[in-house]
Amino acid sequence: MSTQATFAAALLDPQRVCPEGLFSANGADPASRFAVYRNNVQSSLIDALADSYPVILQLVGDEFFRAMAAVYVQSNPPQSPLMSDYANDLAEFIEGFAPAASVPYLADVARLERLRTTACHAADAQALSHEQIGAALADPQALSQLSIELHPSLSLLNSSFAVVAIWAAHQRDATLAGIDLNHGQSALVLRNGLEVEVFAIDHGASAFIQNLRNGQPLAQALACAPMFDLSQTLALLISHNAITLLRHNKVSP
Repeated sequence: MSTQATFAAALLDPQRVCPEGLFSANGADPASRFAVYRNNVQSSLIDALADSYPVILQLVGDEFFRAMAAVYVQSNPPQSPLMSDYANDLAEFIEGFAPAASVPYLADVARLERLRTTACHAADAQALSHEQIGAALADPQALSQLSIELHPSLSLLNSSFAVVAIWAAHQRDATLAGIDLNHGQSALVLRNGLEVEVFAIDHGASAFIQNLRNGQPLAQALACAPMFDLSQTLALLISHNAITLLRHNKVSP
């Protein structure tokens, strides 16, 4: 292991000894100074996780969250200088973290929070005007070959739990009273202007939107999705500036 790798590994693992070759300019014990530095690094990474996953923090409490985050940090060093990129796999870690098993919806809430962070930092794109979209949709003969491109920030999450309701509750009074936690929900996440928005949508609407994202023309995307309210779904996408391009695919003779 290289000197740099040894130093980095020791920073994240409190069981490792102070790397050899360190010295302190003021004569202080290098091991004690390194221990302070290691503690600061780990605390900073845990704080970054708390900032990125505030609802997870509220759901499990500060003590549990920091203990869980400490375990994550020790085996998952940052791969990028951008802290917004850190811990994008925390949901998968939570699924395998035995002490969190009593909160079965925790991983999916983490996925929703990660999608919100991703949406916040996604590329920008100019939405089509309502008039442009209305004109394109007004031609029923063209709908079968009409492809719809959606905003880069848009993403979907299908969960077996009431993830949107759980997340929304923690934007207000942080109570889960009255929520059927096992009522599955599909989430639509997108950035509208500078605001990241989260909506609960039907499973069929989620499948339809995913079909559009996969490049299927509108008619095919509709035919391949379970039953849902098309008008309501299109109205949601249009009103929240999610449609960035309409393209008519010409059929070869």
